[in-house]
Amino acid sequence: MMILHSDANCFYASVEMVENPDLRNQRIAVCGDPEQRHGIVLTANYPAKRMGVKTGMANWQAMQACPGLVKVKPHYDLYLKYSKLLQRIYKRYSDNVEPFGMDECWISLPYDEDDAVSVAEEIRQTVKDETGLTVSIGASFSKALAKLGSDMKKPDALTVLRKSDFKEKCWDLPVSDLLYVGPRTTKKLNNIAITTIGQLANAPSDIIARKFGKNGLMVQAFANGTDCSAVAPVDYSPAPKSIGHGATCTRDLEDNYSVWLALDELAQDVSHRMIASECKTKAVHLYVKDNSFMYHEYVAPIHYPTQSAAIIAQAAYELFLLYYRWEKPVRALTITASKLQDEKLPDQLDMFGDYLIFDKRNRLDRAIDDIRNRFGKDAIFSACHCRRRTDLATDKCETVKMPGMMYH
Repeated sequence: MMILHSDANCFYASVEMVENPDLRNQRIAVCGDPEQRHGIVLTANYPAKRMGVKTGMANWQAMQACPGLVKVKPHYDLYLKYSKLLQRIYKRYSDNVEPFGMDECWISLPYDEDDAVSVAEEIRQTVKDETGLTVSIGASFSKALAKLGSDMKKPDALTVLRKSDFKEKCWDLPVSDLLYVGPRTTKKLNNIAITTIGQLANAPSDIIARKFGKNGLMVQAFANGTDCSAVAPVDYSPAPKSIGHGATCTRDLEDNYSVWLALDELAQDVSHRMIASECKTKAVHLYVKDNSFMYHEYVAPIHYPTQSAAIIAQAAYELFLLYYRWEKPVRALTITASKLQDEKLPDQLDMFGDYLIFDKRNRLDRAIDDIRNRFGKDAIFSACHCRRRTDLATDKCETVKMPGMMYH
């Protein structure tokens, strides 16, 4: 058996070039909307990257690095369409296809190495012929090494990492190239003189466990090629570990009431997705980004497991009032529900909480969600948003606007 990891090259930019051939001979970048305060590069094509344009760079920085850069607005419906086309191709070759984001997939092939490499080449060519996109494929005996292989040669390439040669090919690479080794973990590893994949592989396991816990042992297994996690079947849908929603506001928030309006909006989406996933939350995380781009994170437990938007919003707002010091205006907010459990599990009651009121609130919010599903997202909403909706109808919105909200 062999595992492939297929990664579409410069996915957003490539889709735009397929849909608009006039862009093919230009340096382009798919960029967020500065008016919605999302003015960063989402991805760029290779000619733009060679000029220094990078993902996450501010639009104005990209224009400085690459004069004449063509900025393209994102079209997420198109990206989703092409993502499904890619997965449809992969599923011709295997019943085990596991997406890893919109543009990446692992594919398990029940063949020996030589046959699997031939199939990988066929997949690469089929993608190019049928979609106009190119993919880089890593082929190996583990998911982590297959992912590493797909990053080693770009674009439109195949990299094979066998048990007999992966150490020679991989161990001199930076440890940051490994799956799940981000900037913070890289810095911590560098602080103990681990800078390459080989050094991580050969480090004493007790030190890695003590400093990084089970996640450290996991990435050390990746480095040694001993990870044996399987590729999920095509119909597998993992239970969510958390459900969250965040947004950058179109202007900085400078008072508690504006924050409450934003949190109430965010909680509507989190509640809707929990109801759809048939789960409840026992904890709420609040992430606040101020206008200096400093992040603040707060968390609080929920007395009884809930799906209620009102309860989630109130918990987040209480965290904000308790901990945020208003040293700077608020730029962005995120609410995340964690410690999820199946909604069918019975609730643990106690002698001191008023469970009946809590249960009524949950049932009311489910009824609200049903009304929205039947009659539209604007069929019913919190009274605190009445003024805003009147302002929106006259194009004179004086309160905060939250881009990308589900119920607007």
